[in-house]
Amino acid sequence: MTSLRKLGSSDLQVSTLSLGGNVFGWTADEAQSFAVLDAYTAGGGNFVDTADTYSSWIPGNVGGESETILGKWFAARGNRSDVVLATKVGSHPEYKGLAAATIKAGAEESLRRLGTDYIDLYYTHHDDETVPVEEIITALDQLVKEGKVREIAASNISPERLRASIDFSEREGLARYVALQPHYNLVSRDTYEGELQDTAASAGLASVPYFALASGFLTGKYRPGTTVDSARAGGAAQHLETERGQKVLAALDEIARERDAEIATVALAWLASRPTVVSPIASARTVEQLPALLAVQDLRLTDQELTTLTEASA
Repeated sequence: MTSLRKLGSSDLQVSTLSLGGNVFGWTADEAQSFAVLDAYTAGGGNFVDTADTYSSWIPGNVGGESETILGKWFAARGNRSDVVLATKVGSHPEYKGLAAATIKAGAEESLRRLGTDYIDLYYTHHDDETVPVEEIITALDQLVKEGKVREIAASNISPERLRASIDFSEREGLARYVALQPHYNLVSRDTYEGELQDTAASAGLASVPYFALASGFLTGKYRPGTTVDSARAGGAAQHLETERGQKVLAALDEIARERDAEIATVALAWLASRPTVVSPIASARTVEQLPALLAVQDLRLTDQELTTLTEASA
């Protein structure tokens, strides 16, 4: 049995790899998505991450496509209680922002699409600074009291607003954030390290980083002179032109060769070892991409290997 990690101060126990649901209904159709979800859970994974807006950016899509596919998969497999399900509110084209009424309506829509009566972990997708943290937390607390949400979390939020949210929860005895979803990986450390990470650590929050593989750059498939067929190729390839990107790739190559591991596995293992990080998020549009991701559950890097990567990415 794969060892699970405790998610912050909550009772949720999650696998070391969180499966990103952004590709479901985007680059992976329903059949592909089902196959990836089956392989992920068979491989010991239990933590699936989606959002109400996935994938509204695709022409013809309206948002909610990923949740809808997940709902069909839960219904087909009868395994809802085996999976820790995370989704987000605030970015759906019809439910934008974090006003109390928007949070409530967005949650009802997510529950309907997912075909479930509860969400394990509910994130505010992007902070909405036009809404007081008191209103946001009170609305989220109401969902917890109603049994529709088990735990709450935040993503894309400033250290100041995060601290204010936690202080309000503690002062009023309301539901409190247990996790934070930051942008964080070997080639993007300043997006989390520093004040935001310090705030998360002092509040005992679990970090669940997104872009854990830098849109695919940290899989090692992007090399000078190569062309990659991916919807995200542009974003990933830009790291090739930076000194940091080249140093990180060289360090990953060396450790992967010595450990007989995939480059993606090594990159995820570094991230999973970082302070506060519990479960990095990575997505797979095919079953073939999954083994390298799931292998993070079993790869423990040595102190020297971790130092090599930390220095290369500085």
